[in-house]
Amino acid sequence: MMTSILSLASEAYPLIKTGGLADVVGAMPGALAPHGFRLTTMIPGYPEVLKALDSRQVVHRYDDLLGIEARLVAGTAYGLDLLVLESPELFSRGGSAYCDVTGRDWPDNWLRFGALGRAAADVALGKVSDLHPELLHAHDWQAAMAVAYLRYAGVAAIPSVVTIHNIAFPGRFPADVFPELGLPPEAFTIEGVEYYGGVGFLKAGLRAAAAITTVSPTYAEEIRKKAFGMGLEGLIAARRDHVFGIVNGIDTAIWNPATDPHLASVYDAGTLDRRKQNKRAVETAFGLAQGEGPVFCIISRLTTQKGMDVLASLADTLVAMGGRLALLGSGDAKLEASFAAAARRHPGRIGVRIGYDEALSHKLQGGADAILIPSRFEPCGLTQLYGLRYGCAPVATRTGGLADTIVDANEAALAAGVATGFLFDGVTADGLTHAIARAVAVYGNPTAWRLLQEQGMKADYSWNRSGKRYAELFRRLLKETHRSGR
Repeated sequence: MMTSILSLASEAYPLIKTGGLADVVGAMPGALAPHGFRLTTMIPGYPEVLKALDSRQVVHRYDDLLGIEARLVAGTAYGLDLLVLESPELFSRGGSAYCDVTGRDWPDNWLRFGALGRAAADVALGKVSDLHPELLHAHDWQAAMAVAYLRYAGVAAIPSVVTIHNIAFPGRFPADVFPELGLPPEAFTIEGVEYYGGVGFLKAGLRAAAAITTVSPTYAEEIRKKAFGMGLEGLIAARRDHVFGIVNGIDTAIWNPATDPHLASVYDAGTLDRRKQNKRAVETAFGLAQGEGPVFCIISRLTTQKGMDVLASLADTLVAMGGRLALLGSGDAKLEASFAAAARRHPGRIGVRIGYDEALSHKLQGGADAILIPSRFEPCGLTQLYGLRYGCAPVATRTGGLADTIVDANEAALAAGVATGFLFDGVTADGLTHAIARAVAVYGNPTAWRLLQEQGMKADYSWNRSGKRYAELFRRLLKETHRSGR
């Protein structure tokens, strides 16, 4: 018999995606099913989500969900079992999941995701007919308030897990929203939802959860330090016995160079010569002059967190070292302009596409030689996992999940034939320049480069291992709950 889990998140691939969170949420049902868990994914009723539903059934209606009319709709889409909070007032609007068309956060995000958390808590408490999950799994600040609602429900509740995908986004709102959240007055304390004088959605969930997971072991350690903890390091340190680092997996059916329909030529570790056709396709797509030198790619949000400011300053240096650059991304307007200017200075050597294109991201992983990921912090990262899978060598900062998943091509690792990429410490111009130079040097040795690609492609970064670890944690929490008689 399958154990029922309610997985709560603000996005899920392929329904709606703004980042790696969606990939993880969309992949987890398949990752947990072999271990005896059936996940129902609960997400907001954005227009694209409602449109994608194959079937739908209204299972609950709200006349007053934090002052808003709403209803819960059960359905399926893309093989996912879904529970959708439908409320046009909250979720049917322009812009993105979190921002308006100008890129500014919706001012009522506290209400939108507070309502989502309140409704999820109702489901977890058995208040919605025919829905009786045995564990609640909440992802990031947008879902974490559900765990706080369970805590203050006044009745025994099911165990809960909060996963931190990026602690840099804590979901902090002014104190004056607290009375509107429907929590008891005693919840507004440092031991509850109060966070630096306001309301902290993520903090509230981390305080109340039976277990906390992060998306890599190194990140689980980093967020106990002031430099990474974003003001929550004390709470993380105090709850260290309940914090677990589990590296994300990737969907190896979607991300498979041997079957990827987006590639000009499919290939595997034994047929790497076929990648040349994909490299030519990348050159054509980005207006790069054909050549045999390395093509570096960027698939990223253009922000300082991602180290794009340092990388933009090194565009001329990269070209001078014999490299070419293909960039797909968007973000800070000044960084967008800086990379566009670099492309104008180096026609045929630098190509820039502002925006995001899922198909083009596959083409880059399948055709570029290396992917640049100079993040100042990176909880897990998925682009390096896709790069490893596709033989696109990562050049990355030694932080978070990047440190956990890439074997640096130092002299010993190259000699032993175990290297998979290039790591450097500290996001500085010198550090990144040296890492790019090392990549160019190894690329100049075709035998060493091919071995590096093969090693990356052989590594298992599927959800098999990660799914097993989540299943073990869920089983333990459920056993402890049953033992305590709750």
